Amino acid sequence: MINETLDQTWNLETIFEGGSHSKAFASFLKQLNEDLNQFQNTLTETHAPNTDGETTLWKDIIHKYEALYKRLIEGYAFLECLTAQNMKDDKASQLFAAIQATAAQFEACSTLLESKYNEFPSDVWKTFISDPDMQSISFYLNESRQKAKERLSADQEKIISSLSIDGYHGWGTLYDTIVSNISIPFDHPVDGKKDLSVGQLANLIDDSNRDIRKAAFAAWEKAWHSQDDFCSASLNHLAGFRLQTYKERGWEKVLKEPLSYNRMSDKTLETMWQVITDNKSHFVKYLDRKAKLLGLEKLAWFDVDAPVATSSKKVTYEESANFIIEHFHKFNPNMAKFAEHAIKNRWIEAEDRNGKRPGGFCTSFPLSEESRIFMTFSGTASNISTLAHELGHAYHQSVMNDLPYLTQHYAMNVAETASTFAEMIVSDAAQAAAKTKEEQISFLDEKLGRSIAFFMNIHARFLFETRFYEERKQGIVGIDRLNELMLTAQKEAYCDALSSYHPAFWQSKLHFYITDVPFYNFPYTFGYLFSTGIYVKALEEGATFADKYDALLRDTGRMTVEELAEKHLKVDLTKPDFWQSAVDYAIKDVNDFLELTKD
Repeated sequence: MINETLDQTWNLETIFEGGSHSKAFASFLKQLNEDLNQFQNTLTETHAPNTDGETTLWKDIIHKYEALYKRLIEGYAFLECLTAQNMKDDKASQLFAAIQATAAQFEACSTLLESKYNEFPSDVWKTFISDPDMQSISFYLNESRQKAKERLSADQEKIISSLSIDGYHGWGTLYDTIVSNISIPFDHPVDGKKDLSVGQLANLIDDSNRDIRKAAFAAWEKAWHSQDDFCSASLNHLAGFRLQTYKERGWEKVLKEPLSYNRMSDKTLETMWQVITDNKSHFVKYLDRKAKLLGLEKLAWFDVDAPVATSSKKVTYEESANFIIEHFHKFNPNMAKFAEHAIKNRWIEAEDRNGKRPGGFCTSFPLSEESRIFMTFSGTASNISTLAHELGHAYHQSVMNDLPYLTQHYAMNVAETASTFAEMIVSDAAQAAAKTKEEQISFLDEKLGRSIAFFMNIHARFLFETRFYEERKQGIVGIDRLNELMLTAQKEAYCDALSSYHPAFWQSKLHFYITDVPFYNFPYTFGYLFSTGIYVKALEEGATFADKYDALLRDTGRMTVEELAEKHLKVDLTKPDFWQSAVDYAIKDVNDFLELTKD
């Protein structure tokens, strides 16, 4: 356990000393670019083998590719951290733009490599991936070969990749610039008048005082509406680039890429959403009861995440860290040991200060075999959940560090498995430790808030995004229509259970503007339900499940989600049974909440 006062800023000096002005990083990036150029030349000049005897050279090429990949991600993660900790660090922003160009070149190499795989004669390919040196990455190799079959020629894909730097990714970068320049004046009844960043104001929207959160939300909406034109341009052109690329490849379905990326079938996605939709009436009862507890006829958008207690107890960073470590240990001592190491060694940026990027994330450094966690800690119960969530991500990576790097790339949907699982351990522990009825209600409310987020908020994002992309195929979608699409999606997803909504959500939610991963929404809901189903099994089996859990995490980068579930859980994700068992666990929370608050 931790007894000392913790530093709430992370240590990046052990990765590259000197921050954005690091000489070591400048040398690293220079060498990476030189080696990548050489690798690209080698790859261009090397023909696919025609016989088994010609494959030896290709083993070396793949190992070099893997090494370059690790170096790229190391640098990319470092710059992601620098730009997040200080959005005004112009040097970091310049370097981030530079490494995006490097990443685009690497992506071109990946595409060329995949096209070469596709040129292997079938019998030579079969022998090649059966080689002991390649067998451990055979899933990745087969997946890469299949990608080539579904895309344009290597030369055409290279052009798309090159144009994406100032096109596709450029529009995403514009959004980051918009957010970094938003300063929101807010007159806090206690703290007085202040200019707040997006991240700081976001923390006030779920304040226990309704007047504060209502005023904060009004300031929030006003700030985002002032950026209507810029956000609309960014979203429309980002989507337009993506859609044009799909059209050139002959992909009719917008969800083809995200489903492929997440290694899941459309049937699995369809089944998951259908089970959620069929059970939403239970969660509407929770929303209605919460409104009554808050003295309202219906909850407004800014009331959904408000605490039901009149005052919210603040916890220290040290208390949160110890609580997480203690309860991780009860499930899996390895998780607890890892969390304590990460916290003590300053892998976490948690300080509440101006100038930071909003939100939270975990990023990993494959060369250093370390992770870094970004968040803003203000002492709320949700902060504890966020910290546990991101530590879950970091633990997931840690159990894979000894595997070949090309088998460590798990998709976003299963990436949310370990993080959400970690959240559940902590939230259930908090609920069990509650000493009063009011505390039990408060903890249940916190848990159910996450269910609402995954079943309703993210469903609204999914509905909006799928409909927006269909309309965008016909041309630019105007600001009024974007607001209308968002409002309609929110009303449908929340079963019209709220008194007011957030039409500007398409502007304020970063996830719509992320270019690294398309459709950055449904994987969260998948991860939540998938981990809930796993959690149910863990509760049934007890301590012996820890090793099975680690084994499942280690396989997340080398099979489809359907294969993963079949192997480790013996369930079929295309059928409703597993999803229903997970939703039932959340429904139990609703019933407990309704029982505790019936008076």
